[in-house]
Amino acid sequence: MTVPPPSFGSAGEHQLQQHLGTADRAARFYDQQVRRHLTPEMQDFIGRQAMVFLATADSHGECDASFRAGPPGFVHVIDAHTLAYPEFRGNGVLASAGNMIENPHLGMLFVDFTHHHVGLHVNGVAHLYHDADLRRIHPGLPTDVAPGRGPEMWVHLAVEEAYIHCSKYIPHLEPAPRPTGRDAGRPQDSDYFTARRREAVETFTGP
Repeated sequence: MTVPPPSFGSAGEHQLQQHLGTADRAARFYDQQVRRHLTPEMQDFIGRQAMVFLATADSHGECDASFRAGPPGFVHVIDAHTLAYPEFRGNGVLASAGNMIENPHLGMLFVDFTHHHVGLHVNGVAHLYHDADLRRIHPGLPTDVAPGRGPEMWVHLAVEEAYIHCSKYIPHLEPAPRPTGRDAGRPQDSDYFTARRREAVETFTGP
């Protein structure tokens, strides 16, 4: 008799679970925690979050991790199977969105660092839409996600699985206002990690 494949998890996950003897524990987690849709509690949690971490990969499996933030609820829950969030103008590289063009699988991690200290993984298939195009399909999208800024596009996610990231080791971060003005010792963002390299090149090449 052929044993059906597990409902959740990759082949690599199950291989390691067998090797390390955690298959029964993992099976309980899949059964109790992993869902094919967003529960009402998950939807409410997403609506309170002001940040999310993204995981993408291109068609060759080259990975990229990124970060998005906005007013609470900037990631919009369309329904129990669908999310959407806006992409605003950035540095023009479009690394995450570019990966989604090649490989639409997207991992999202929401983390509450300030109150309940819990996280939520949401994985699924992403598609990119122009603002007007997605609004024709989902007219209930928020119209003023970030005051004064219009989205260049939206990422639309068809949810395949969602599950908890437990509170253990999630640090507590105290909400604080953003500092005003520029810190005297802080370089500009464009120089923050690369200024020394430019100085070295200028010193090497000389006048």
